Amino acid sequence: MERLFPKDASINTKISYYHLLAFLASLPFDFFYSHLILISFCLHTLIQLNKKAIRPIFTWSNLALQSVFFVTMLSTIYTVNRTQAFNQWGTHITILLFPVLFCLTSFDIRKYRNQLLFGFSIVCAAVIVYLYLDALHNIHFYGLPMSYLFSSAFTNHNFALPIDIHATFFSLQVAIALIFMLSVILKEQNKRWRLFELFCASVLLAGLAQLSSKSVFIPTVVIIDVAVPFYLLKDKKRIRFIAIAGVISVIAIAGMFAMKSLHKRYVSALKYDLALTAQDQRFDSRLDRWRSSFGLIEKSPVIGYGAGSELGLLHEDFYTRKYYNSFVNHLNSHNQYLSFWLKSGIIGLLVYLITLAFGFKQALQKKDLLFLSFMLLIIVVSFAENLLDVDKGVVFYAFFFSFFFFSDQGKKNTATAEL
Repeated sequence: MERLFPKDASINTKISYYHLLAFLASLPFDFFYSHLILISFCLHTLIQLNKKAIRPIFTWSNLALQSVFFVTMLSTIYTVNRTQAFNQWGTHITILLFPVLFCLTSFDIRKYRNQLLFGFSIVCAAVIVYLYLDALHNIHFYGLPMSYLFSSAFTNHNFALPIDIHATFFSLQVAIALIFMLSVILKEQNKRWRLFELFCASVLLAGLAQLSSKSVFIPTVVIIDVAVPFYLLKDKKRIRFIAIAGVISVIAIAGMFAMKSLHKRYVSALKYDLALTAQDQRFDSRLDRWRSSFGLIEKSPVIGYGAGSELGLLHEDFYTRKYYNSFVNHLNSHNQYLSFWLKSGIIGLLVYLITLAFGFKQALQKKDLLFLSFMLLIIVVSFAENLLDVDKGVVFYAFFFSFFFFSDQGKKNTATAEL
């Protein structure tokens, strides 16, 4: 796999490269590994510090990349739960750290970006293969029919259970890997490599469907059908790709309606999430949790209740409203925008919105398909999940936001650059 190894690079560069490659490879697994590798990369960066290669740290761009951490820090001043607030500091520290690291390191992120993403995509595909093998092993062990592979027992969170990761957060990683792999396939000249890349892309697409995260799968399909041909293809090739992708999308949608488990996940569950609880329903919906959050926000809309306050406040409100499923499972608001508004008021929400607008604008200006895909996924998933309350979500946001920003500086288009 010569494409994964840097050529004619210094020892310092190779060490930095393998740190970042190992970090990316560790993302689907327990956060212990990614944190350990990150600490090692920090030490290596400090030891190999080169004053001539240091970029300015105190810039408006870095402030935007780090804004979520500063919102958390400032809203700790008036929080109603100081212990949880400081715990949130620990969770958000990577948001502060990555822009600083990428300013201090002499490693050329731009030059090795595609090699790193290629390795990351292969790892994501390999993990999905493992998850399918694990599912098939369980089906065989318990003597179940093969059709059970697409039942609720082996989709969504249950599919990702062997690696103990939330289905949506793993889906975010798979989506980035899939879009990158497609960008590589479209310019690949070597037939053997193209077959391998097609296999990886097929596995990633199948895994994305199996994970059944609506907030990731739907925008990813839109990106593939619209953004990929717009950014990477021209004339007849663009029209051909749109036609083929459109047909595949229609077949996929038809399959969702035909298969009971997928129909339930993508259609019935969506209707349920967006409905207020009725008396005869066993579980409260996502919209119920949003209503509970709004009720609390109305009492302190400007500054909120402070960092770390969300779970405690919602826990009490869920009980009062008889949302017993949310109460027993200690669920959050499942909406990052409402979460910011609840904890840091309208000020914190505006900061987050401005940060997303900054990233979206940067992606458009740089004409970077992957950066744009990342921003679109963050914007959409923020409607359905508290992305920045869980370590896997925070690390995904913190690393890729800074990675795409710094790897694109001074470039017109990295999506089609050579590996």
